[in-house]
Amino acid sequence: MNIFGNLGNTLRKNSWPLFLSMLLPTFTISNCVMAAEQVNTSYLALKISIPISALESYAKSGIIDDKIAKYYQYIPPDKLQKLRQILLQRILISPSVAAQFLNSPQGEFFLQRLTRAITNKSHSSQAEITNLRQALIAACAEPEGLNLLNLLRKYPDSNINIDLAATWQISQQLQTIIDDTKKAIALIQQEAKKEAIQQSSVANIPHLSSLANTTITKAKKQTITFFDPQRHRQLVTDIYIPDLPHPAPVIIISHGLGLDSSNFRYLADHLASHGFAVIIPNHPPQNSSLSQYSQQQILASSEFKDRPLDIKYILDQLELNPPFHQHLNLQQVGILGQSFGGYTALALAGAKINFKQLKQDCHPQKLKNSWNMSLLFQCRALELSDHRNNNLRDPRIKAAIAINPISSSIFGKAGLNEIKTPIMIFSSSKDTVAPALSEQILPFSWINHAQKYLVILVGATHFSAIGNSNPQSKQLPLPPEMVGNAWETHHYIKTLSLPFFQGYVSEKPQYLAYLNSAYAQKIAHKSLELNLITSLNDINIKSSHNITYKKQNSPIPYIVKFGFWMLDIGISIIHVLTFSHR
Repeated sequence: MNIFGNLGNTLRKNSWPLFLSMLLPTFTISNCVMAAEQVNTSYLALKISIPISALESYAKSGIIDDKIAKYYQYIPPDKLQKLRQILLQRILISPSVAAQFLNSPQGEFFLQRLTRAITNKSHSSQAEITNLRQALIAACAEPEGLNLLNLLRKYPDSNINIDLAATWQISQQLQTIIDDTKKAIALIQQEAKKEAIQQSSVANIPHLSSLANTTITKAKKQTITFFDPQRHRQLVTDIYIPDLPHPAPVIIISHGLGLDSSNFRYLADHLASHGFAVIIPNHPPQNSSLSQYSQQQILASSEFKDRPLDIKYILDQLELNPPFHQHLNLQQVGILGQSFGGYTALALAGAKINFKQLKQDCHPQKLKNSWNMSLLFQCRALELSDHRNNNLRDPRIKAAIAINPISSSIFGKAGLNEIKTPIMIFSSSKDTVAPALSEQILPFSWINHAQKYLVILVGATHFSAIGNSNPQSKQLPLPPEMVGNAWETHHYIKTLSLPFFQGYVSEKPQYLAYLNSAYAQKIAHKSLELNLITSLNDINIKSSHNITYKKQNSPIPYIVKFGFWMLDIGISIIHVLTFSHR
């Protein structure tokens, strides 16, 4: 009897995680529920089985079936309501696109992660991967799209058996990552406050908050197509030219995978209105047809060199085009990139591809145990045929901003130490694609250049910096919770990128007074915390485990965070695929 008494206390304490963990591996994909007849799990001597029909009835009508009622005492009402939302939330994804992704090496890795917590009678992980892949593709074909109810309906087995111990182990691993990130951010917040006190003179700058909204000049946009015959790359490029009596300094914006130039129109308009010529190339999709996809993977290894070479080629062609000489100052060039575009910006600023680091981090066993999904992309660089030519720097680049870049293994400490220009890195605390701690915070500490800035957006995601696309882009719309506070993120990027480029590209030193913690605190809004620091070393970060941070009572315990984590990764990769094969 004692065991059940202790078990009851445990259940009451962990009721919501326990209940959701039974749905976790399927819920993680996106949202779905029924092909199997019931979901089973066990904990110590307690076995729990919930018919999928009962979940469906509750999700659609709110009626609590007798099969669910027995667990009702362990689940707070607000959490039950959240469960209804999870079961019914849908995402529209083409079955063919889902099939191509799930049959790729990246898709296989994704499914392996999801099925760690699923067990079947044969104890075959490959069987569960096959079942889950089949269910996902079939659920995507349903009229209402992919949701948790549809996924369970299409699951090709009568029972879905959840390994609760494995689920909790996974959640603890993710909790460690989250805690380490929060401690590092707490350290950065402390450093930002110290720097702000030292920089109190910034209060004398007039109209501090006006940089994001003021307009100095009008600009015209034109679209030009460049073709590089050597690499067979067609580069449809948007060029924003301000109305100035002299050649304008140039800012290049490099978009991430699955995006196009329209996603950063908001930033191009802003910079152009302040006297910069802005160039946004549309980097070509990796594959020309869906049939090639399962063999070629999501990201061709050649992109690690082709993206920076795209920028170099466009600059070269513009230098050879006399009509542009009166409009563009191609000796004053800055670059800004987001995600894979952030990698591109760092490479052009001097960071060298670090094949030695990649070989260490991409060892199969090490990769198998990593929750840093960006390594799926970074490790592709090992397939480059030439490991000697790892320097992609362009001396025309005078300053670089990297937003949510991947960098930890592709560059490593040695590669990032080669950066030769002023650098600003934006990091989002809720980024599950390029995690803040491993991909931006630690890498920032490795950069030795004196003019470096780290901007932390507490609460932003990997997608917050991305603007709306043109309708013809056919990009997969993302759920609002995955995008986060886009408006504030855009505001911060506009407000900080302008003085950075004015100071280091236009060579107007008076703007450098804006690039400090005090100014960041001045413009920050409560809805999205902003921190800016100019120094950090990895010793500080490693000792940050002694730092305390404010813990918030999350409405969804971290055992369910595994679901959101994998949802972010899965949809972002499918988002890439959908655009690349449009």
